[in-house]
Amino acid sequence: MNNNEACAEYFRGNSAYRRCFSEFEKKWKTYGKVTGIITLKNTSEEERRAIGGILGKTFYENTIRFPFAEFGKGLQYTKFAPVDFEQVLEAYFGRKTLTTQERQKEAERGKADFFETVESYLTECKGPDSIAVSWLQDMFSQKKYGYQTVIREYGRDREKTEKLLKTVGKAILLLEDIRETEEEYPLAVFSAEVSGNPHYFDQGTTGGQLLVHGMCYATEEDYPANAHQWRELLLSNGIVPDNISSIVHIYGLRLQVDGDWHPAYDAFCRRQEPCAVTMENLQELTAVHPTGDRVYIVENEMVFSYLLKHLEQRNVTLLCTSGQLRSAAVKLIPFLLNSGADIYYSGDIDPDGIRIADRLWRKYGDRIHVWRMSEEDYVKSLSEEEIGNVSIKKLETVENPVLRKTAKEVRKKKRAGYQENILKDLLEDMELERPSRKQ
Repeated sequence: MNNNEACAEYFRGNSAYRRCFSEFEKKWKTYGKVTGIITLKNTSEEERRAIGGILGKTFYENTIRFPFAEFGKGLQYTKFAPVDFEQVLEAYFGRKTLTTQERQKEAERGKADFFETVESYLTECKGPDSIAVSWLQDMFSQKKYGYQTVIREYGRDREKTEKLLKTVGKAILLLEDIRETEEEYPLAVFSAEVSGNPHYFDQGTTGGQLLVHGMCYATEEDYPANAHQWRELLLSNGIVPDNISSIVHIYGLRLQVDGDWHPAYDAFCRRQEPCAVTMENLQELTAVHPTGDRVYIVENEMVFSYLLKHLEQRNVTLLCTSGQLRSAAVKLIPFLLNSGADIYYSGDIDPDGIRIADRLWRKYGDRIHVWRMSEEDYVKSLSEEEIGNVSIKKLETVENPVLRKTAKEVRKKKRAGYQENILKDLLEDMELERPSRKQ
């Protein structure tokens, strides 16, 4: 046993020094050295006598104060001298005495190691360039995108939080694949496939919150402020919260169910009124009957309303997808093609809109006509809305010849083109029944 250990053993065996050493540890953690004033209130005579013996003074008041450094100097005149006070403290408490700054550094190293572990796992899953890895890296470096939620859970249980973050990371990786197709996953199915628990990503769960953060990062959107925005975010990422959230608006389209034309949709056609159709409404669908041999599909609700309001000749079939093609629209398209109709699709001329049109063309071929999405249309539809680099990268895989040229121009200008800026062109095409394809 060395001098420091012997000294610590002595003080540990004398209860009169217990409060004194507790204050010593606090000062050391704060300053990292023997400094500051030690204050002890309501001291006993035994405490005053014991401490005074080290300091070489007598205390009479119940509250005593003395410089920490004087106690350290006093130890050098005891039988234990020479002693290193830091080592005495560590021997006394049986643990390394870290300063507040040292503890913070150690905590940060622990967090860095934690994030590196999860990053290595996700890199092994799909390589270093996946959006999931980028999300994790930026989460840690910028302290955003779900960081506070992760750190809160990390403070409770590191092991469980590591499993949580790996699971959410797997979900983000799967969403990358889902966004490459027009397929949609029911939320419960998606959750079960990733985690084994159909409720893992439900709204309000920790897993669900982190998944939303990951989606927002990938799509460069703000965190949803309410349930409606939450549903819209999930739908735009190919996840269907329920059968009524997937909606397509239709005009001039009769639906056949179990061999009979559905009377409600017949009535809408007769009254020349649009209506909303959910996935639930389409469960028993057997056929469709469009008005005319052309079906026009637009991305935006405002465009849909404008066209219906201003069409002089309304014997048309018009659909509105409200952004990404949801399961209701996806279910209708094969029925529309089976009816013999050609489909003219027009969307916003931005990365998401271009990719939607491109996926439709790749899946169904030339019966899906890209409508008003050429380079010339892009110039006409230009806005001041800038497109981020993450979104620009989405254009690298476009295959349709027309869209590929448009995508090249979008990558150059990095600004979004919107359907609202070419409303008259769309209307004119429908009135003339000669949509501009430029193919």
